[in-house]
Amino acid sequence: MELTINHQKKEFNHLPSSLEILMQLEAPGKSKGIAVAVNNLVIPKTSWADTMLRDKDSILIITATQGG
Repeated sequence: MELTINHQKKEFNHLPSSLEILMQLEAPGKSKGIAVAVNNLVIPKTSWADTMLRDKDSILIITATQGG
C-alpha cells in the first residue's frame, strides 16, 4: 500500500489505520507545532485518531520552526 508523505511516495506492508498512528511513525515525540493535511484537507489534531487512511492518500506534515 502506498501513501505520499510530503511529496514522497512511501510503501507500507500494512497501511496505518489512522492518521494518529502515522504521526507516531513520522514524527515521534512531537505533539506541538505540527499541522497535517490529508488530500489537501487540514485535519485538526483532535481528529487524528478518527481520520482513517486509504491507499494512495496524500499527507502533508508541516512543522513550525522559530526564526525571522
